[in-house]
Amino acid sequence: MVRWDLGLAGVGLLAVMSVAFGLIAHLIVGHRVMKWLWLVSAALYFAAGILVSEVWFGWATAEELQPNIDGLSYDEVHLVTLAGLIGAVVARIMVRRRPHATGEPQTRPEP
Repeated sequence: MVRWDLGLAGVGLLAVMSVAFGLIAHLIVGHRVMKWLWLVSAALYFAAGILVSEVWFGWATAEELQPNIDGLSYDEVHLVTLAGLIGAVVARIMVRRRPHATGEPQTRPEP
């Protein structure tokens, strides 16, 4: 059984990190995928952050995981950030390669 020890400050920090990640992911991928990409990315980041902090590293004590901010395993949540940023860059590459409806490859607009 997992023991949840995430406090209000930890949840708040994770929420701020989630919104920041969502906005950065939206900037990387662009608005071509969906208008609410930032919100979906933020929600997935929040869920993954809780999963990593409370399930994957939930067994560790505050002394074993530093910094531990009100139950949030801060450094371990950054694993989610790294994986998410890699995913955002891959998504941007895939969106840029997607051909138009005419079948021609997408090119960059002229400045």
